[in-house]
Amino acid sequence: MSKAGTSNSKRIGDEIDKQAKKVKAAEEVLKAVKRLAEQSKHVPGAVAKTLTDLNLPHAFREVVDKDADAVLDEIEAAMYEVAATILKGEGFAYEVPSRTKNNQMYVKELDRIVLKDSSSKRAFASTASCRKTAITTRILGLVHELCNKRIHVTKRDLFYTDVKLFEDQGQSDSILDDLACMLGCTRTSLHVVASEKGVVVGRLSFREDGDFIDCRRMGVGGKAIPPNIDKARARARRGAARPPQRVGDIASDALFILLVEKDAAFMRLAEDSLFLRKLKDTLNLPVLALVDSDPYGLKILSGSMNMSYDAANLTTPDIKWLGVRPTDLDRFNIPQQCRLPMTEEDMRTGRKLLEEDFIQSNPDWVHELELMLKTKEKAEIQALSSFGFQYLSQVYLPLKLQEGDWI
Repeated sequence: MSKAGTSNSKRIGDEIDKQAKKVKAAEEVLKAVKRLAEQSKHVPGAVAKTLTDLNLPHAFREVVDKDADAVLDEIEAAMYEVAATILKGEGFAYEVPSRTKNNQMYVKELDRIVLKDSSSKRAFASTASCRKTAITTRILGLVHELCNKRIHVTKRDLFYTDVKLFEDQGQSDSILDDLACMLGCTRTSLHVVASEKGVVVGRLSFREDGDFIDCRRMGVGGKAIPPNIDKARARARRGAARPPQRVGDIASDALFILLVEKDAAFMRLAEDSLFLRKLKDTLNLPVLALVDSDPYGLKILSGSMNMSYDAANLTTPDIKWLGVRPTDLDRFNIPQQCRLPMTEEDMRTGRKLLEEDFIQSNPDWVHELELMLKTKEKAEIQALSSFGFQYLSQVYLPLKLQEGDWI
């Protein structure tokens, strides 16, 4: 190794030692977190507000979790309506809620985006929407079959049932969201789940379909997050048995919930937010997020605009951004070789986020995002491993928690 390399390694080693010496005993590290946890448990008006409570001068569209029989009813009602319009000579068309940005609105009192009640006709006779109408009909039929058989498939499985028609999974995924919105149910109510799920580890126990789950005994691999969190109890119809609540009896003595972005895509994390929201509501604990320092990490915190119709279930109110933040890159001396240049797509996503009311409502988030766009640098959580494999758990996280460094 050259003298310059040796000198640089020594400098980095000295910096790590300096940071490590700042880390105090566990009780001191957790003091700020305990204060935050106490604040979370004593928030005035802890009862969650709804759109109805606010009495806003707009009509909005939200969805609820429905059992298989209720979804079957909705599908059959939709098809009867289509058949009636055809018999009247009005043609084959669906009334589909609009999920565009123009039909979305940020409600500060709820700290989330909601979907306004605007819709459009998706007509088979129109060259512009003919193909979408065909895909909509095909997926309605597939979901009807899944609900009848009481089975679940992944979004990828659904795509492969008719690759020639769907062409691209993005198209079938988008129509699936349209249908959930149209039928007034969560997407998991359609019996279609993400191909991968996150995991939960730590001081948490719950019952899943009647089975007791203790996450402390699941090892380092953790417990896979269930695909259907609040599956409603089935009604006595079509001979269906009355199942237990999907997830219940949640208990924990933890001080906070740490959401960690893994190597999977944002949309999978968006689905895991359903479980996160249930934990937050049940345990009334603060949620701290550890995500990559890039626009997509911030999107995890702000939620998916494409799924604004289900924001009541997927958005976690008052989530805190612990790291990795753009200001951390210099503060913790992340090496230049571990910082990545932002792509044009990254920049576009960042600029769009900066325009969102949800982001604008938090000045500290705005500052971090503006710095990211100015430096055109991003970094993954794994960049912290350049200081050693245990740096994240033994230095970075303890320091952030000890100093209450979240926004």
